[in-house]
Amino acid sequence: MRLFVGLPLPRRVRDELDHALVPHRAAWPGLRWPDPATWHVTLSFLGEVPEGILPDLETRLARAASRYAPMTLSLTGAGAFPSARRARVFWTGVYGSRPQLVRLADSLGAGARRAGAVQADRRRLHPHLTLARSGAGADLQRLVEDFGSFAGAAWEAGAVHLVRSHLGAAVRYETIAEYPLAASAPGGQS
Repeated sequence: MRLFVGLPLPRRVRDELDHALVPHRAAWPGLRWPDPATWHVTLSFLGEVPEGILPDLETRLARAASRYAPMTLSLTGAGAFPSARRARVFWTGVYGSRPQLVRLADSLGAGARRAGAVQADRRRLHPHLTLARSGAGADLQRLVEDFGSFAGAAWEAGAVHLVRSHLGAAVRYETIAEYPLAASAPGGQS
């Protein structure tokens, strides 16, 4: 099964962002804009994972998450990968407890690899939320500039989710498990 660990967005945050994107979607019809119901912040992409490792994987992810305190986050600004002039991904940034979020992602990925998820992403997290995709690298400099002033409401992330991706004509995500961020140390690891 194809899995990732991520943070879902609270409905109020998702609705605020969705509303802010309305004029941009209309102005950029050539981009693929995912359904806001599927929006999430990916912390660790695990790839194809054999079902047999799921019990150990869940134990290790729960342990990693429990070492971190809940985090106050917000969505702010805009950018594009690999660059605004040759963009394949248009995104908004995730800010707030960013250093802790990056360490959490590292811990989740390491735990997943120890459990046998050999495809678990080893790249350092660049906290973002994907808003749109371009098939062939579009010049999105104007879109990045126009949406760059976006500043969303803050929310508290209190748990990470293990999610299964169902690919097809309409991508669907299924939460398999939820792991609380349970440490009591302020702003990070205990």
